[in-house]
Amino acid sequence: MSNSQVMEEPLTHRIYEDCFAIVIGTSMVSFGVILLKQAGALTGSIAGLAFLLHYLTHTAFGVFFFLLNLPFYYLAIRRMGWPFTIKTFSAVVCVSVFSEWHPLFIHIDQLNPFYAAIFGNILMGVGFIVLFRHKMSLGGINVLALYLQDRGIIKAGKLQMIIDTCVLFASFFIVSKEMMLASLIGAFIMNMIITINHRPERYLG
Repeated sequence: MSNSQVMEEPLTHRIYEDCFAIVIGTSMVSFGVILLKQAGALTGSIAGLAFLLHYLTHTAFGVFFFLLNLPFYYLAIRRMGWPFTIKTFSAVVCVSVFSEWHPLFIHIDQLNPFYAAIFGNILMGVGFIVLFRHKMSLGGINVLALYLQDRGIIKAGKLQMIIDTCVLFASFFIVSKEMMLASLIGAFIMNMIITINHRPERYLG
């Protein structure tokens, strides 16, 4: 048998590697959240819902992000198992905490909304890839979409698109048209980053 015919099993990540990935990935996502929040921009999924509630109530984004994810852990356990769920829970906690810690160390006085929406979503997209490569996510709609797809109810991509559309539609009532456009461009860029780089058949690890 030639070497080209030999398929080696990909090595699993060690615990310290997963911990390092959680810190790096969630640091990037949470800093992206800070840029979006500073500019008053939005995004989709659970983070988008957390932003809407934050803007409406002025309660910390991290509080809503943590609470909105709680109902989805049951589905995560059933579909992905305990290791995935524990790592995902840890990642959600880190984003919730880090998004409140960043302003203690950096304050941005002037920020272009389009720059914030685009670069913030770039950071979030790369952070998501770091987490996905270590078999974890930030919970929420992603878990629900995969669960319903497994049961043959609806394709994961379709549900994700429906939820994101609803979140962005609701934002018409609280953000300007300029900010809506910036948010749509940013969300598109983030989804492209994930679509291009999160390809199991292309990348291992």
